[in-house]
Amino acid sequence: MKISFGRKGKKYTAALDKCLDISLGLNPDEVGVNAFYAPAFQAEPVVHGNFIGSTKRGGPVNFLNLKLNPHGNGTHTECVGHIATEAVTINETLKTFHFPAELISVYPEKLENGDRVITRRLVEQAIQYKGIAEALIVRTLPNESDKKNRNYSGTNPPYFDVSAIEFILDQGFRHLLIDLPSVDREEDEGKLAAHKAFWNYPGEITSGRTITELIFANNEIKDDLYLLLLQIGSFEVDVSPSKPVLFEVRIEK
Repeated sequence: MKISFGRKGKKYTAALDKCLDISLGLNPDEVGVNAFYAPAFQAEPVVHGNFIGSTKRGGPVNFLNLKLNPHGNGTHTECVGHIATEAVTINETLKTFHFPAELISVYPEKLENGDRVITRRLVEQAIQYKGIAEALIVRTLPNESDKKNRNYSGTNPPYFDVSAIEFILDQGFRHLLIDLPSVDREEDEGKLAAHKAFWNYPGEITSGRTITELIFANNEIKDDLYLLLLQIGSFEVDVSPSKPVLFEVRIEK
């Protein structure tokens, strides 16, 4: 099955039977990615009288309670409700789920204080599909496989300079996907400058924009234009665990 879309007078097609999953899974039996000192993902069977919701423990079905913090466990997508005093939810924010998306790779620049920052210069040099893609996927280098189970808490991971966020918005991107815990510095005294720039907060809130964090795009997925399917749960809170999937596209002649 194929899908077609047009941008700037060109027609693109994507085969939907060949997908590239860039999400990180949640497994209660394995050490997964973690950030901001969040408790680990847990899955426990419901126990009620003689019933136990675990087939391994003799129950008829698996009937589990799940406990997680989406911002600290695995791939997740958030909306302006993450920083706003207003009640804005991810389920009401994300109403369409397919977007032309560009994947870029950057080496964060090291500052004198040791911070590693994604600057406007890095993003500007890497982007090729200005005006075509609606979502930008940023892969940081080196792209090591331990990102899939790395504990970022207390490590001061790379983050975005505000000027890079402003440039991304100027290019028409509405959705930003990153393989980091946050667009902001881990410890920034609550300034959240990059988050606020992305959503124009506390000014007139720009709705419809999302940030997806803690993705993982393996090295076999090349920097290019893709069709993105961004899947979330119907959570009426600021964030949802998510499953971004890419489809390779080609230009029709």
